[in-house]
Amino acid sequence: MAALAGSMPPIEIDIAELKRWGAIWLGTEPSGRPPGSKVQAPQRPKQPNRFDRKQGMDFGYVFDAAFGKALASMLGGIDVLPPKTERGQTLLPPHPDCVEVGPTRIVGGIRPQNFDAAYRPDGPRVVYDSKTLNDAGSIPKNWQNMINDLATEASTVHTRFPYCLVCFLVVVPRPALGAPQERALIRTLERLGSRTDELDQAHLAEAISLVIWDPNTGEIDRTSPPPGSNLCLSTMHTRIYPTYLDRYKNLPPHEAEEETEAAEIDVPGNV
Repeated sequence: MAALAGSMPPIEIDIAELKRWGAIWLGTEPSGRPPGSKVQAPQRPKQPNRFDRKQGMDFGYVFDAAFGKALASMLGGIDVLPPKTERGQTLLPPHPDCVEVGPTRIVGGIRPQNFDAAYRPDGPRVVYDSKTLNDAGSIPKNWQNMINDLATEASTVHTRFPYCLVCFLVVVPRPALGAPQERALIRTLERLGSRTDELDQAHLAEAISLVIWDPNTGEIDRTSPPPGSNLCLSTMHTRIYPTYLDRYKNLPPHEAEEETEAAEIDVPGNV
């Protein structure tokens, strides 16, 4: 079992990868695997300035993989593995101490739910989900439904596992986001991502980031959400690490080395 690291690194997103996906979103790149991408997008025609459903899910994996990598580093450089898919085994991780990236089954107090990444050595300690809103026509109609989904997912975990950290990433292309929805999203997500204590309301999440990206350049907007907001991706790691430390420090598999050494020395009969 790896020792807990002294911090969580920032969640780094490959801008070149976002630009490749941006070409698919814009319709200037043929549907299929973006050059250099590890994710296969569907081979069929699509309208420009949007992803179809499958592409949106595959695009989200760019963020899922980055989150899983940063979380695994925080947990001591443990392995990042896909979850089990065999019937009857989906509720257990593939290794006792690993970060899972992929559809990870969590049975909560309201309903079973698949998350995009999780750490569950003795039950869920950290769960994560990404949400992509992808075109100007659907965002005004669907963003509030997405908010309801986030609150329900947080509630179903926290009602059974109140100490679990629930984390979300909401990803929206800049050209598809109108000013009214942007303001409403920021206000609502800031409230929803304000859970700091295991006794706080179950529908709140420990960490939420809103990523507004430019399909033309692959760049992430660093001015919206505004600096200082609890939604900034650049500081998401600083919200996750202290909360995890507060709830799980020195608990298996993260016992402090000095405590282990003391236990070895303080054996009855030792001088």
